[in-house]
Amino acid sequence: MNARAVFDKAAMSPVIPAAASPNLSRIIDPAPLVRTGRNWTKWLGPLVSVLILVVVAWQLRRMDIRGIAALMPMNGLFWAAFIAYYFAGPISEWIIFRRLWSLPVDGFPALLRKLVSNEILLGYLGEVYFYAWARRHTGIVTAPFGAVKDVAVLSALMGNLLTLVMIVISVPLLGLLHLGLNSSAVIASLAFLLALSAATFVMRKRLFTLPLRDLWFVAGLHTGRIVVMIFLAAVLWNILLPAVAVTWWLLLATVRQLLSRLPFLPNKDVAFAGVAAYLVGPNAPIAAAITLVSTLIVAAHLLVGGFVGLSELIGEDTRND
Repeated sequence: MNARAVFDKAAMSPVIPAAASPNLSRIIDPAPLVRTGRNWTKWLGPLVSVLILVVVAWQLRRMDIRGIAALMPMNGLFWAAFIAYYFAGPISEWIIFRRLWSLPVDGFPALLRKLVSNEILLGYLGEVYFYAWARRHTGIVTAPFGAVKDVAVLSALMGNLLTLVMIVISVPLLGLLHLGLNSSAVIASLAFLLALSAATFVMRKRLFTLPLRDLWFVAGLHTGRIVVMIFLAAVLWNILLPAVAVTWWLLLATVRQLLSRLPFLPNKDVAFAGVAAYLVGPNAPIAAAITLVSTLIVAAHLLVGGFVGLSELIGEDTRND
């Protein structure tokens, strides 16, 4: 038995048993992807890295580096909370795939590329990249599509459910927003999220492929990650403006969570800064604080994107040599 077969058997809970039906295999890893083997994965990773670098270079041309530097907070607690906020997502996903795949530490940069791809390129492009990376680099799965799909679907589902909870809590305060929202609009939004969540639940037996124990683990970790990130975002804003009422942070956190559910919206933090400025006025201190945090997050995306993009290309050149 070769080394890869041993690793498959020992490390992977989602590996499809030999006796599994062909239909189940096709559901977990679609036939078109299986037929093309790994050829397409050889160029997808470098292509995503090149796209990241192009977007980073373009965004840097438009970014006021000196202005950002002048606004940098000197509070050490702020930067500790900011670092924890930024890396909460990749760390939680590394824990998930560590359990599912025994993912090594050197797989963490791939999760950073996944994050940056989703944020500055296109929503869910990061999942496609990470699927290709898993097929190329890990050698630990025969069908990684099932695990990547389940983790992404559960992330969206738990995000929707928490958004619903936050909307319900914030309903008495929505009248403070000057967006022309009325009860019918709120009800329609709730109905859409409820329908989407209900459809996921009804189709769970056909949709999910991981064992039930792993699904609960992933769902719990996603829930914890979302709650932690919402809390850390409030901490960042509160450090900058400790005198602002908690109700405003609740409203803005709800709006931010709603924007985060839009998969085809790049630079969500920039969009949120614009919405915040519209809600409370461009001259309000809340808008300034949120704009600062959002700008720092985008700057972090560009910094991390440049680093992981170059490292991917350099690593590809090394492998080719």
